[in-house]
Amino acid sequence: MAAIKAEITAVGCYVPPGVLTNADLEKMVQTNDEWIIDRTGISERHIAAPDVATSDLATCAARAVLANRGIDASELDAILVCTVTPDMLFPSTACLVQHNLGATNAWGFDLVAACSGFVYGLVTGASFIAAGTHKKVLVIGADTMSRIINYEDRTTCVLFGDGAGAMLLEPGAESVRGDKNGLGFIDFKGEIDGSGGSYLKMPAGGSRIPASAETVEKKMHFVHQEGAQVFKYAVLKMHEVCTGLLARNGLTPDDLDLLIPHQANRRIINATAERLGLPMEKVMMNIGQYGNTTAGTIPLATRDAITQGRLKKGDLVMFAAVGAGYTVGASLWRWGF
Repeated sequence: MAAIKAEITAVGCYVPPGVLTNADLEKMVQTNDEWIIDRTGISERHIAAPDVATSDLATCAARAVLANRGIDASELDAILVCTVTPDMLFPSTACLVQHNLGATNAWGFDLVAACSGFVYGLVTGASFIAAGTHKKVLVIGADTMSRIINYEDRTTCVLFGDGAGAMLLEPGAESVRGDKNGLGFIDFKGEIDGSGGSYLKMPAGGSRIPASAETVEKKMHFVHQEGAQVFKYAVLKMHEVCTGLLARNGLTPDDLDLLIPHQANRRIINATAERLGLPMEKVMMNIGQYGNTTAGTIPLATRDAITQGRLKKGDLVMFAAVGAGYTVGASLWRWGF
């Protein structure tokens, strides 16, 4: 029996209106616009207001998807929220979004894979579709990174922003999984490497080091990153996972119409493109306007690629990411609209 292939039928995004520019950061920490752009490619990032949480960003992105698809929230079967900045440890952000939307027929959960979260969420949703048990799965990538950033640490505070993006998955024409010509999901390749967990983490707030006055004083609830280690690993694994997935499907980078990588750092994206032999015309990059929104970067970049006419029906597109954990993932899709 042929597997049901999932198609992405709508995209919707949201970023908060507040903007933090490089000029603003110059007043907060020892840095400057030239230094930030040269090392990251980032000019500005959106920052949520104090009373806005991740579920609010996710809800706005979800409503944009529903409006773009022209359906009601009651039609959703599942809501997957990919995030490392939940409103709280429990209940899950997916529960909060479900309530906000009035999606009375949906179940769901949060998925934690840091910057690879949205790639993992898409393949999870595609699997639900392929199983024939779900007709409409909403996958959301949303993070309010400003809540866990130390704005006295110039190595991390220049990198991150807040934002959310979502995609709706629905059954396409029935075809064998891996069919490179049919629209929709083709294949996925993932990897985790816990030996790198110490290089990018938020040390406190979990069961290992519970929150206390001491952990707050020591700023252990902020992102801690060893940038050189993360950079080397990201460049290596972005190339490996992309070439490995393409080869498994009898494809080469030349067959790609567009690569949409996680937007962590311009130098990582450029190095990945160079190793793959891809011209930048085939690589989507919008990190300059948003910074690293963690799970939100790939849907935001996809929305912008569509708006710019760089992603069209029938295009072979690859999503790829490396994140804390370490987590690695890439998925291939034949774009459907």
